Amino acid sequence: MFPRDFAWGAATSAYQIEGGWQTDGKGPSIWDTFCHKKGRVFGNQNGDVACNSYELWEKDLECIQQLGLTHYRLSLSWARLLPDGTTRNVNQRGVQYYNRVIDDLLACNVSPMVTLYHFDLPQAIQDLGGWKSPGMATLFDNYAKFCFQTFGDRVKLWITINEPQVCAKLGHEVGIHAPGLKEKGTAAYLVGHNMLRAHSMAWHSYNSTYRKTQNGAVSLALNSDWLEPLDPGRSEDVTSAERDLILTLGWFAWPVFVTGDYPELMRSAIETQSKMMGYSDSLRLPRFSINDPPILGTADFFALNYYTSRKVKSGGCSEQILSMKRDLAAEEVLDPSWPICGVSWLAVVPNGLRKLLKYIKDVFNNPTIYITENGFAQVGPLQIEDVERCEFYKSTILEVAKAIEEDEVNVCGYFAWSLMDNFEWADGFSARFGLFHVDFSDPDLRRSIYQSGREYAKIISKYKSV
Repeated sequence: MFPRDFAWGAATSAYQIEGGWQTDGKGPSIWDTFCHKKGRVFGNQNGDVACNSYELWEKDLECIQQLGLTHYRLSLSWARLLPDGTTRNVNQRGVQYYNRVIDDLLACNVSPMVTLYHFDLPQAIQDLGGWKSPGMATLFDNYAKFCFQTFGDRVKLWITINEPQVCAKLGHEVGIHAPGLKEKGTAAYLVGHNMLRAHSMAWHSYNSTYRKTQNGAVSLALNSDWLEPLDPGRSEDVTSAERDLILTLGWFAWPVFVTGDYPELMRSAIETQSKMMGYSDSLRLPRFSINDPPILGTADFFALNYYTSRKVKSGGCSEQILSMKRDLAAEEVLDPSWPICGVSWLAVVPNGLRKLLKYIKDVFNNPTIYITENGFAQVGPLQIEDVERCEFYKSTILEVAKAIEEDEVNVCGYFAWSLMDNFEWADGFSARFGLFHVDFSDPDLRRSIYQSGREYAKIISKYKSV
């Protein structure tokens, strides 16, 4: 059902678990700045301490071993390694911390998958313009080369940027993520463009300088819901669902896996709205320069973060200003038959993952796929015996098996989000995605396994022994 070498993992990110926000020479990140202003996060919570993994790494490792994981996905804090964002100032205590994490994982026969950027830009770089600045690509490439040079002898799976669509949209259009900008209709496309340029430069640096000796693989993690027409017999809904997938997943996957440029459907949708509102298209979705390294082919595998699904129907946006919502010109709705888990946006639709995997196989040239995030949130009263989440993991992993066996999708790994309860961005600590519960009221931040953690460990044990 699953290949013997299938990657069974769990995922975390630096800001969400590490804490130690100004310990041992770490510089501030945009999430430090964002959370320290009132009214931006549930309960005015922050990641100053979080799970305190910077000091409690051994406890995390015990959790990883208890699950029997073959892989563990973590991210590096750019500001912990390079406090001002540049290699002029290397924080050796940060280097030592990640060396220890990587070496401990390997000593336990767990392979690290390392993300270079998971939302937490050094504040020093944001002060220079952040992801809106064209110089950002070179700054990121320098950081990436530093990480490849420092850790690449042991790390064989790299993610350059996690969820560029979320970074661009929620951080620069909607403003509910750091840096909290609300520059509708313009900034997100510019940010996404510079993220693609940065990713491409880093991939080419790895390919030309490090691949021969380090033998690793590099990609970027793309998020997408499964999106299907509300009424499959209505052509407007079919077209709207197709456009939604293109403007969400195709935005980043098309340049990397298909043509080296944005989908024509995306550019024409944005251009149509620009003309209606009297804007020049060049101000909105940028064009790639011949001076940039080519983007096509800059992924050694397809990394997918999937959580939920939506039905899509045609419908304009009533806003009389430029916005991503207006460009989409469609409305996403929930199927009332889908159960909602915890957070309002997360409808539980395991077969949506199978459908999305088949879509990726068909549209993006049958790539090797790692599911780099997938999970189920618990809110409200704590339930260690989390029966619904147990069922979620069983049914979801069964859908992955069907994708492999029946649809012949080349899925090579599955990473549950998350190893443990952590800081869930704007939701603070109110949404619990962990396989382990973290008691944030306990000074020792004790980790306790959920029933779903035991269930996932059983699934892993079953397939590892086949």
